[in-house]
Amino acid sequence: MSILATLTQILAIVVALLAAPAFLGWINQCRAWLQNRRAPSVLQPYRGIHKLFHKEIVLAANASPLFRAAPYIVFGMMTLAAAIIPSLGTKLPFTIAADSIALVGLLATARVFVSLAAMDVGTAFGTLGARREMMVGFLAEPALLMVIFVAALVSHTTSLPLIAERQSQETLALYPSLAFTAVAFTLVLLAENARIPVDNPATHLELTMIHEATLLEYSAHHLALMEWAAALKLFNYACVGITLFVPFGVATEAQGPTGLLLALPLLAGKLLVAGAALAVLETVSAKLRVFRAPEFLATAFLFAVLGMLVHLLLGA
Repeated sequence: MSILATLTQILAIVVALLAAPAFLGWINQCRAWLQNRRAPSVLQPYRGIHKLFHKEIVLAANASPLFRAAPYIVFGMMTLAAAIIPSLGTKLPFTIAADSIALVGLLATARVFVSLAAMDVGTAFGTLGARREMMVGFLAEPALLMVIFVAALVSHTTSLPLIAERQSQETLALYPSLAFTAVAFTLVLLAENARIPVDNPATHLELTMIHEATLLEYSAHHLALMEWAAALKLFNYACVGITLFVPFGVATEAQGPTGLLLALPLLAGKLLVAGAALAVLETVSAKLRVFRAPEFLATAFLFAVLGMLVHLLLGA
């Protein structure tokens, strides 16, 4: 294992951990601007996490060890997922043992522990949120896998670093198959990260919330880890989208440390554009009823299937 590969791996994890709350804060700021409200600071998520780490923890009397361990497991899964995604460079030692299919497995494992912990205390809202979370995941995972399969067919590999390398070497052109799968991926991203129109991260209305219902019983550093993991999940999804559709500028092994340094500002610019685009989508969209979420995710799956058919039949 080369020093450059180790440096790229460590830097990718550190950047993900530190930049994820800022990315969430940027989206919230853009949404406030678009809605003619006074925008919160980009640093607001950091302040919230810092405050929670200094609060005294309160646990339910019947909380099991699973409830206590779930925040650490979920945060660990999101950190490990960040280590697989080539956000800065393609030379990542962790990707030798894990590819994009394993990445979907990590996201699914985190969802299972969130849902189990929500049901562990036995509250009505926790169970409701867990059931809705699993419903969304059950429908979103096939669509996400189909998106990855289309990218794998185009690049002849399921390894995200190799997909990024091969896509970045292609001439700049519009591929209809990737265009359809980009739409599908955007729909999955909104659903998986509790964004409008599937969920509203700012609401605490019992009849509409999904993700927030699973976190109602958490407090202090447990809640901080869950919130940090949620921001990290959104950051990871954005980086997966960049890897699959706009990987240009990611550092390869041949470019050395110089390419790694250049990849940092390019990643920041892509995240700024992605965050602003997500804020626009959420602002122009209306919140769907919970029971309309399957239709939303079925549309994502159909777009991904359409992208695969276009590639197989037309080779485009």
